[in-house]
Amino acid sequence: MSTAHALSQPNVKDQVSAVEWQTRVDLAACYRLVALHGWDDLIFTHISAKVPGTEDFLINPYGLMFHEITASSLVKVDQAGNKLMDSPYEINPAGYTIHSAVHEVRHDVACVLHTHTAAGVAVAAQKQGVLPISQQSLFVLSRLSYHDYEGVALNHEEKARLQADLGATNFMVLRNHGLMTCAPTIQDTFLMMFIFQRACEIQVMAQSGGAELVSIPPQILAGAKAMAAGVTRSAEGLGGKLAWPALLRKLDQQDTGYRS
Repeated sequence: MSTAHALSQPNVKDQVSAVEWQTRVDLAACYRLVALHGWDDLIFTHISAKVPGTEDFLINPYGLMFHEITASSLVKVDQAGNKLMDSPYEINPAGYTIHSAVHEVRHDVACVLHTHTAAGVAVAAQKQGVLPISQQSLFVLSRLSYHDYEGVALNHEEKARLQADLGATNFMVLRNHGLMTCAPTIQDTFLMMFIFQRACEIQVMAQSGGAELVSIPPQILAGAKAMAAGVTRSAEGLGGKLAWPALLRKLDQQDTGYRS
């Protein structure tokens, strides 16, 4: 059963441009896919996407579970966090701090995805961070940064430090906190998080076995970084555009309510 009916959220399709509506549908789908994969954390964590052609962005309504979010329920805010359309919902203040920090300086980024998964936080709590022990880790390590924990992200002064740590990377470990990905499209941002999450799961599982781990040779890691640089320049990105239709087919088998 669609959750859209239960929330009684008015449809805003006729109040926004066609490109904004498509962004809303894709972002709502991203929320639902995060929930479907079990990466959500009740009503916490967040995914944002820029409204094309503007500096404004869409983010989740604070208080809704990820599997409840629809295209119409997403909240549109400006860089200062002001709501730009009527909405019965507020936004997560910590989410605004993190996401506005990225959108403010990374003009190549259209989407930011942040999670608190058990495997992600487990790796974020490890001093060595992501280890080069899986093929998945190679993609992550090619464009990875770290940001030290400063408490719940409510201090706007932290934004400058997060921006400096992120630099031009697309994967970030928020130490003792979780994972973050950002990319030019919602599709690539989701696929990057899939790879990031899987790398962390593999690492925690490999460590739990107690056996000595085999690291990928440095020269292969260096080659992966060169390859990733080429992929970044490619219009196809990491393949999110290719995988997205299949992901939507899987999602639509569960519930099409995100499209409303």
